[in-house]
Amino acid sequence: MEKHVVCRKMCVMFIEGVMMLHSADRRAAERGRREDDGCCGRGTQERAGYCKKVFLFLYHVIQFLGFTWTFSLLTANLILLGHDVLYSAFSSCAAVLYSCQVLAVLEVMNAALGLVNTPVLPALIQMSGRNTVLFVVLGSLPEMQERTVTFCVLYLWSSMEMFRHPVEMLAVVGAEWRVLTWLWNATWVLLYPLSTVAEGAAVLQALPLFDETRLYSVALPESVGFSISFSFSLRLYLILLFLGLFINMKHLLGLRRGGLRLKCD
Repeated sequence: MEKHVVCRKMCVMFIEGVMMLHSADRRAAERGRREDDGCCGRGTQERAGYCKKVFLFLYHVIQFLGFTWTFSLLTANLILLGHDVLYSAFSSCAAVLYSCQVLAVLEVMNAALGLVNTPVLPALIQMSGRNTVLFVVLGSLPEMQERTVTFCVLYLWSSMEMFRHPVEMLAVVGAEWRVLTWLWNATWVLLYPLSTVAEGAAVLQALPLFDETRLYSVALPESVGFSISFSFSLRLYLILLFLGLFINMKHLLGLRRGGLRLKCD
């Protein structure tokens, strides 16, 4: 009997030992899987952050090249052609500016998706305001394309963006060139209000042309007794234009006080 009892106890101890080893192996395997999942999660986050930086960096590089080319072309033509450059400014760089302003829609999307630490409203104001002037006012009216105010608008835009995009490009990779940052903060204080005034002047000069041609106006039935003039919409836009100037100046001044740097995660 004692032998049977001893054998039974040994069998029980053996089974318990096997079960304990199996349980320990299972816990180790689960721990390993959790660690692998954690490594995979960290790796995925790192890859996503890298892709975001590459995307933002390339965006600012493309915009910088486009506006720098526009500024260089207008400056060279101004030196070589003098006053005659006013008649060819829009036609010479319209294609590049169209491309840059279409890409500028990405700035609003970047802010909305949280890719950059920028509020959506300032980006939306600048993008929509410039696209209205470029595509609707200047692009739709050939008479506006040869005026002095058109050259001023394009020259001021390219002058300002030529400094802004390199600063943001360096901020994407966590770098800063203090001289460039100082130049950007020194120039936008003057150039941004001037560009807004130039945009407003272009819209004012375009109002009689839109009234004369009835372009984009909506003709209503005679029984209604009136029609919707597009120039009325542009007059409302002028109010929003200078309201947007106040909002964006406040935003840029806040960035300047916060460290004179446009930051990105």
